[in-house]
Amino acid sequence: MGGAVSAGEDNDDLIDNLKEAQYIRTERVEQAFRAIDRGDYYLEGYRDNAYKDLAWKHGNIHLSAPCIYSEVMEALKLQPGLSFLNLGSGTGYLSTMVGLILGPFGINHGIELHSDVVEYAKEKLESFIKNSDSFDKFEFCEPAFVVGNCLQIASDSHQYDRIYCGAGVQKDHENYMKILLKVGGILVMPIEDQLTQIMRTGQNTWESKNILAVSFAPLVQPSKNDNGKPDSVGLPPCAVRNLQDLARIYIRRTLRNFINDEMQAKGIPQRAPPKRKRKRVKQRINTYVFVGNQLIPQPLDSEEDEKMEEDKEEEEKELGEALKPEEPPQNLLREKIMKLPLPESLKAYLTYFREK
Repeated sequence: MGGAVSAGEDNDDLIDNLKEAQYIRTERVEQAFRAIDRGDYYLEGYRDNAYKDLAWKHGNIHLSAPCIYSEVMEALKLQPGLSFLNLGSGTGYLSTMVGLILGPFGINHGIELHSDVVEYAKEKLESFIKNSDSFDKFEFCEPAFVVGNCLQIASDSHQYDRIYCGAGVQKDHENYMKILLKVGGILVMPIEDQLTQIMRTGQNTWESKNILAVSFAPLVQPSKNDNGKPDSVGLPPCAVRNLQDLARIYIRRTLRNFINDEMQAKGIPQRAPPKRKRKRVKQRINTYVFVGNQLIPQPLDSEEDEKMEEDKEEEEKELGEALKPEEPPQNLLREKIMKLPLPESLKAYLTYFREK
């Protein structure tokens, strides 16, 4: 499933295309997509396909097409502080983007059938926290993943504000999914080849809306134990943050607000990372004249020709600038933390033990 938008050269280019095609419609969703490079979730040797609007699968590892994730993120109507459950959390790509919107006081849980995929997701999450330039620009709700079949969730599990299921749901499992949702919550899942948004409006009332025609592999039926019943799966606990963690959140928030106020006072715009200009394809128009019995193409002299020459010069200038070595982005939050009169161990804790 996918192919609804043009392929991009990089992550920003892909997001530009998704915006142009109206799959990404809100600033909050756009920021999350730009912050997480889709290519980072591909295996080495497969990144050439990362910025195409196509699903990708290698063994148990699977990523849906970008247009699907865009529609899901928009349909979930995410807000800071909400609880989210990802049924079939896979690589953790979607859960990590969701975490950027939920912020530090949300709940971000995922359940995945394959243990090797959960390990892969944890590796990618650790890499994002330790290495991504985007991490210090957001307050993050770190996903917690468990191995198990989402059709075997323990009956006493807590309910969630937002739920997404990344596999085809049969009609007889629809009510099972709905029970996991809080009143006022939103569930997005594929039912009968339609990506569907379901809102729980009351204890026993629901509103459904079809979003997009899709094709998903069906949910895997649970296997039974020796007693002839499937084992239940416990979801991660909804733990209360400890004081040490809360202190880190508020210190980082205070410093980030101070940096923003400082930049605003100096009139420095808070600029997003520069995006590469999309290459424009131009076609020179010819006119044709008869010379004897032959039809000869002849360039058409017009103001358009002059504009094309100007565009060419501009592109050559941009290319020359692009070839210049880029300076690493300045991490102002880290700089503020490292200047605090604190022991090095506390500074390392405040930076999440990041090295840059």
